[in-house]
Amino acid sequence: MPQPNQLLGTRDVEDIVRRLLAVDQKGRSQGDLQPRQIEALLGGVEEPGVTVSEALELYLSEIAVDDQLGKSEAQIYQWRKVKRLSISYFIEQVGDLKLSEITRDHALAYQRYWTERVRNGTAGSKPVKPNTANRHLGNIRLLYSAYYKHVGDETRQNPFRNLFFKAKSRTEVPAFADDWVRDRILAPGTLLGLRPELQLITYMLIETGCRPSEIINLTQGDIHLECEVPFISIRPRETREIKTEASIRDIPLVGVALEAARRSPGGFPHYHDRGELFSANMMKAFRSRGLFPTEAHVIYSFRHAFEKRMQEANIDYGLRCLLMGHRNTRPSYGDGGSLAYRRDELLKIVHPFSPDVFSRIDEAFPERVTFLGGV
Repeated sequence: MPQPNQLLGTRDVEDIVRRLLAVDQKGRSQGDLQPRQIEALLGGVEEPGVTVSEALELYLSEIAVDDQLGKSEAQIYQWRKVKRLSISYFIEQVGDLKLSEITRDHALAYQRYWTERVRNGTAGSKPVKPNTANRHLGNIRLLYSAYYKHVGDETRQNPFRNLFFKAKSRTEVPAFADDWVRDRILAPGTLLGLRPELQLITYMLIETGCRPSEIINLTQGDIHLECEVPFISIRPRETREIKTEASIRDIPLVGVALEAARRSPGGFPHYHDRGELFSANMMKAFRSRGLFPTEAHVIYSFRHAFEKRMQEANIDYGLRCLLMGHRNTRPSYGDGGSLAYRRDELLKIVHPFSPDVFSRIDEAFPERVTFLGGV
């Protein structure tokens, strides 16, 4: 067993105290410890040489299984992609060190790298947002703590602790103006030439306020047309999670959203669970056709426009939260009202549109027409 002077010569006092406390805690919970266990806790046995990259693979395959349950294949891929990207930045800047070798100096060096990127960017790229830097710092911090918790060393100090940037408020996504939507986007023929799903998804977004991922992942069971008040259901599934519990909701279909749903009652299979493809195609289409009034506008601007229209029409705050899938911060009474009530409220803000919008789609894609009560 190492002698006290050996410990002091190789480790700082903070580490020694941590190890002595670990011996005490283990002894209290497990009874008498074997000499080999005590020696390991006090540092007399060399720690396993798990590198950052090896720890990441263990984290993805074993430690963080719960975080991936309920996600679709695409959601798991995206979740892992972000984790891998964060760790690749650390390895690139600091090295694929053994986790046990990472010191506070390494962590501070990595923070300085992100400080430079937040302030000045890199050659050929703009400065990154503080939130982006925090995400990557947070992922290496999480990996470190999760690994040592997994192996039973919960008291180990995390070298990345308390390293973060005080992020400014995120850039506000501007809403589409009503006139812009009516005169430009809803003008007959504006979207012709695009894949039919892209056209119909656009119209669904305009009058539901949904997140794009919520619309592209609708299935036949989520689109209810054969009822007095047609509506869509946003629900989690065993193979796909949704953003929050508040996102679970039923939204009446009105205006162009209703007509679009009638032409795609089974959802949008081409883009199902393919959010990146949808975003790339939509952004390219809107930019090439001049459908963004400014560079700050994005597809999410439809969602912001929907919320703004409800607010300006003095629609009840609780109903606005429900329809947007936001958590209601005020005391909630009732269930948000019947579908008929919700529909009547949405009809106050519905955009008028020319029948030619859909007659041109029907001519171009006659297989899409599903007459339910007429068009």
